[in-house]
Amino acid sequence: MAATAAADSGDKYRRSRDLRARLKQVIPGGAHTYAKGDDQFPELSPGVIARGLGCHVWDVDGNEFIEYGMGLRAVTLGHAYPPVVEAVRASLELGTNFTRPSLTELECAEAFLAMIEGAEMVKFTKDGSTATTAALKLARKYTGRDVIGICAEHPFFSYDDWFIATTTMDGGIPAAARQETRQFKYNDLDSARAMFDQNPGQICAVILEAARTDEPVPGFLDGLKKLCHERGAILIFDEMITGFRWNNGGAQKEYGVVPDLSTFGKAIANGFALSALCGKREIMQLGSRARDKDDVFLLSTTHGAETPALAAAIKTMEIFRKEPVVAHLHRQGGRLKEELNAVARKHGVDKYFFAFGRPCNLLFGTRGPDGKPSQEFRMLFMQEAIRRGVIGPSFIISYSHSDSDVDKTIAAVDGALEIYARALEDGAGKYLVGPPSKVVFDRR
Repeated sequence: MAATAAADSGDKYRRSRDLRARLKQVIPGGAHTYAKGDDQFPELSPGVIARGLGCHVWDVDGNEFIEYGMGLRAVTLGHAYPPVVEAVRASLELGTNFTRPSLTELECAEAFLAMIEGAEMVKFTKDGSTATTAALKLARKYTGRDVIGICAEHPFFSYDDWFIATTTMDGGIPAAARQETRQFKYNDLDSARAMFDQNPGQICAVILEAARTDEPVPGFLDGLKKLCHERGAILIFDEMITGFRWNNGGAQKEYGVVPDLSTFGKAIANGFALSALCGKREIMQLGSRARDKDDVFLLSTTHGAETPALAAAIKTMEIFRKEPVVAHLHRQGGRLKEELNAVARKHGVDKYFFAFGRPCNLLFGTRGPDGKPSQEFRMLFMQEAIRRGVIGPSFIISYSHSDSDVDKTIAAVDGALEIYARALEDGAGKYLVGPPSKVVFDRR
């Protein structure tokens, strides 16, 4: 079977294979995001995407796929979504960057703050890491403290030193940076309390995703906010994923707990580069010029107010307000979760393959014959799904995923799990072409 698959690769991915090699010559890792790298996808997969429309993508060899994950969750409406494209096209005719603020900046900021009810000011930038690090800077200035508390179960907050120093990919980072960060456990107020007790008067803020794969237990988020304030720290929600996916107003609206600061990014502008730091005026104001001490250099980015991205955000937010985007994500994701787990039961592999997480943010787990998480079986599943026209490191859905797309996905997974079941008996090596995927990094 491996020989046949290799032949398929030669026929189907010939141009992709050549371009992969060229990418690695000019871009470290061959991609601008680790999660898009070759070591995260099977050898038998499209290496380079040429275009997308809705939830479908075509690679450089002309192969078509239903895509999940959608640009690392950034493309919530769909690729080349016509109203967003039209808004961007119109903005391009007016110019993209000026020496003074544009009207589009004001309109986008007001639209954003109308969506996120607990926020009083917002500052835009281009990526999530920049926004979360800026939030940390404000927290340090506001409290006069240096240490940040992070949720141990949440995998990524920033590419900056204060976070990456807590992972195994800490090359190039001064050892002193590891002293800036402490950890606590999600849904465990006692662990957060112990973190404060062990670092008296040092912690400026606590940062976490309000929810990820587990829902917050009753009282956890509100209790964490109260604990932070009792100990002189502030609460920061990283809403890069939950924002505009859990609820139009973010997870803070969904759970009724308003943080002091929050950061948004994925989904704001339907894949255009834009992220946001927002929160209470008294804290955000420290990053303005209207303050007693003019010493906080917050976010000053040449491209933070690039008008096409802001125009995309304005139109995207308008669509979220007027159309049932979030309801669609939950409905289609809920059906997909139920059907995928049913297919796994049909093949007798439900202990080894399963869809999990909130329906709007659906993930899948893969386990080997020993019942332990397996990168080899993850890669095998992705390989077989791709062979049947479905690509994605997850099953995270968009507004463009139709009933027909979900039907085709379920059929593709049915076929993939037939191979998965055989591999549990025969060994994944008999069916997998190429090496298993690698974990991007582990947390210390």
